[in-house]
Amino acid sequence: MEAVAAAVDGGSYALTLAAPTRASAPAPAHVSSPAVAHSTPSAAGTTTPLLHATRLFTLASVDAVASPGPSYAGSVDIVTEQPALDEVRALLDGRRVVALTGAGISTDSGIPDYRGPGSVPRQPMTYQEFVASPQAQQRYWARAHIGWRHMTGAEPNAAHHALVALEQAGVVSAVITQNVDGLHEAAGQRELVALHGRIADVVCLGCGARSPRAELHERLDVLNPGYGDGAYAIAPDGDAVLEETSTFRVAPCLRCGGILKPDVVFFGESVPKPRVEHCRALVDAADALLVVGSSLQVMSGLRFVRQAAKAGKPVVIVNRGATRGDDLATLKLDAGCAETLVPLAASVC
Repeated sequence: MEAVAAAVDGGSYALTLAAPTRASAPAPAHVSSPAVAHSTPSAAGTTTPLLHATRLFTLASVDAVASPGPSYAGSVDIVTEQPALDEVRALLDGRRVVALTGAGISTDSGIPDYRGPGSVPRQPMTYQEFVASPQAQQRYWARAHIGWRHMTGAEPNAAHHALVALEQAGVVSAVITQNVDGLHEAAGQRELVALHGRIADVVCLGCGARSPRAELHERLDVLNPGYGDGAYAIAPDGDAVLEETSTFRVAPCLRCGGILKPDVVFFGESVPKPRVEHCRALVDAADALLVVGSSLQVMSGLRFVRQAAKAGKPVVIVNRGATRGDDLATLKLDAGCAETLVPLAASVC
């Protein structure tokens, strides 16, 4: 166990949690263990109905000073608006909470997002584009090959570790992540569903064989010695900004010679139905939904907010900027992930 602490204006927030390295992280799984078939009643013994009006907060923050201990990627700003945190605690207290996370939780780890404040507009490659031509596959893998070096160097930040602490404290029962970066696993999250897959895995579109991305990276290094040496801008989902890719050599499946694709859900591709149903079961079994770092622009995540709201369960959204689910939220915090989750976890752990 390791301690994480931050001091602000004479006060302090301290978490005690396991913080495994990538090498000791639990084996990844796209779908975690089966959902519990019952829900836990709230502190009052009944499910609190959804409030009629969304409570909106804009949270001021100050720089936190980290105490001696493990170093996590990204700086931590601690929320200083206590009433807002009290609102969150009141809504989640005594309830079984499922967390839904998006790209915003990983920006402090150095991984860009698509829609956060300051993000450069970018159109990702769709599944239809990827399978349409060898040139598209060449372009994708050339950029991804460079971006992979950056992804493997990313480490969980304070927000990831705070969610682990909330899980260990029995507050968060499961995490559904829309991210493919594997940082929740690296932080030690146990009950986890990688909704859109994992960038660390590769699948053959011909025979379905799966293999580690690290092995493919080594093969691509051999086929393309020195390719991508130098500095490149990093884009979301382990991509790199690169225009000229015509000389890049793509590696085929070792088993059948088929097309290799990262085992993630591309834009234009559907999340596997069993994975969606598992997530629905987790939300059904929960008493509240906590959304962290997601604009909810994609239906694959928004559907769970709609599900929870329809069932009258509290929905708390923590995100910088507006989200597509704001009108369904019981409480919306316009705030950073770590600056909210760290003191929240400290107050209940």
